[in-house]
Amino acid sequence: MDRRKFISGAATGALGATALATPAIAQESPKLQWRITSSFPKSLDTIYGGAETVAKYVTEATDGQFEIQVFAAGEIVPGLQAADAVRDGTVEMAHTTSYYYVGQDDAYALGTTVPFGLNARQMNAWYYYGGGNDLMNEFFATKGLYGLPSGNTGAQMGGWYRNEINTLNDLKGLKLRIAGLAGRIMERLGAVPQQLAGGDIYPALEKGVIDGAEFVGPYDDEKLGFVKVAPFYYYPGWWEGGPTVHTFVNLDQWNELPDNFKGVLTAACQAANCDMLASYDYKNPAAIRRLVNEGAKLRSFSQDVMQAAYDAAKEIYADISSSNEAFKKIYDSQIEFKRDAYLYAQLSEYTYDTFMMIQQRNGAI
Repeated sequence: MDRRKFISGAATGALGATALATPAIAQESPKLQWRITSSFPKSLDTIYGGAETVAKYVTEATDGQFEIQVFAAGEIVPGLQAADAVRDGTVEMAHTTSYYYVGQDDAYALGTTVPFGLNARQMNAWYYYGGGNDLMNEFFATKGLYGLPSGNTGAQMGGWYRNEINTLNDLKGLKLRIAGLAGRIMERLGAVPQQLAGGDIYPALEKGVIDGAEFVGPYDDEKLGFVKVAPFYYYPGWWEGGPTVHTFVNLDQWNELPDNFKGVLTAACQAANCDMLASYDYKNPAAIRRLVNEGAKLRSFSQDVMQAAYDAAKEIYADISSSNEAFKKIYDSQIEFKRDAYLYAQLSEYTYDTFMMIQQRNGAI
């Protein structure tokens, strides 16, 4: 056999196989053009940007075969109706927080966060390794949705108030914009909860329709200008220790996706989840300095307020669990994980961070 002819023939055969394989692979993946509606305005670039990150990675990783177009709150449906639009088939996807829909079912709250719930790292651990994603999607499936964690803000601030909140009596009759089950807790403490989309909060504060409002943290709150109309800035946001933002997909359309597209979308959502938290961790320190320079008066909630809220939360969770099987199943899973998570955190994270914070306060950093 002529060695040169053999090699030449093998190479030609390999090239021919590659040429034939390329269109065959392309034909396996349909050309899809989906829309994702956000619950957030474009001005909140970090939290809105989570949807853009998902869309960008999916489109690029599939060479445009799976293209996702992002729409801000209000462009297709109002922000608080994003998941409903997915369920109803108006759009294929939404980027939102599940606790916005707690009025439909209390179990929705656990997908984002509940007062005194898991922090951001714990939420990720629970979702990815503690069975959380399976538990939540078992619930979401009953609503016609499939959910993928796609962002986290980290522990949030406790909101902006026209007047100081020194005692529990200061909460009596307070009209407060607050989402999820936190509103129910605040109501039990005497406040009057209001649920408003992000873009509606400033005018409501400015006109005195509400007395206080919580949203996210320094970077987003600065953009919304709350310091101009309510100077007292409280911490911590005990109702949002680690709120997860979700990408929801219409369940039927998720089930019809090719496996490679499912894999790409899942990876893109994990990337957005990591990216959003890192972005907020980078942006919030500078933002809080600017806000203080603009007149923000930092205040911490008193231990009396915190304890009363914690006690009320436990009572409410017990009440809900007694009649909502899905809520109880998910909540019990989070509680079981939280016990060990905080047991360990005391040994390593807490002691390390506390030591480093002392160095910062002493000017040694």
